[in-house]
Amino acid sequence: MDIILIPGLWLDASSWDEVIPGLEAAGHRVHPLTMPGLGTPASESAEIGIADWVDSVVQVVDSLPDSCIVVGHSGGGNVAWGVADARPGRVSRVIFVDTVPPPSGFGISEFTVRDGVIPFPGWDYFPDEDVHDLDEETRERTVPLTSSVPARVPTDQIVLANRARYDVPVTLLMGGLDQEAFEAQIDQWGPYADEFHAIADAEVVRIGSAHWPQFSVPARLTELLNAAVAR
Repeated sequence: MDIILIPGLWLDASSWDEVIPGLEAAGHRVHPLTMPGLGTPASESAEIGIADWVDSVVQVVDSLPDSCIVVGHSGGGNVAWGVADARPGRVSRVIFVDTVPPPSGFGISEFTVRDGVIPFPGWDYFPDEDVHDLDEETRERTVPLTSSVPARVPTDQIVLANRARYDVPVTLLMGGLDQEAFEAQIDQWGPYADEFHAIADAEVVRIGSAHWPQFSVPARLTELLNAAVAR
């Protein structure tokens, strides 16, 4: 199976390096991506938005001989769901890593813009629930792997128009939430709850991690990815 790996904000294809060997050992062909405009100045990236990130992944999907699995971590989940909307017949499953499928008209989040781009804010910016399992060595090792993202990407509203996306099976690998806890939480999120409940086949699996399992528990994440692909 071809598996497309979409990183979250500030990360490139190398963020999946500890996960890829286990996927390949299971016989999969893995395509880790670096998104357009990552690490480039505003003079080169000011016009790049979330639709461009979706389009870049759609191009990869279209280049493959058969259907594929699309994996999105964090903000990359918005991109993955946009791909399912654009190519529902070519995506056999979407796997969200500690994130949820967004409803149309919503963005990822807002972060401070500096010199026309959004730099990584540092691990201390995030709440403890997101980073509690990243030790100092991991934090020091991974900060150099981060790069700025185009300012429009996190705040652009994603546009979803194809209801066939709801027929694409979905697995949500959530850091600290199992299915029951997740559904109790998302039911408080208005349009996000409507989007989730519209999906015909959606499962939630607890990772047992904070927000960056590819850094903190890569073996566990790999195991769960392989299990989701096999469904």
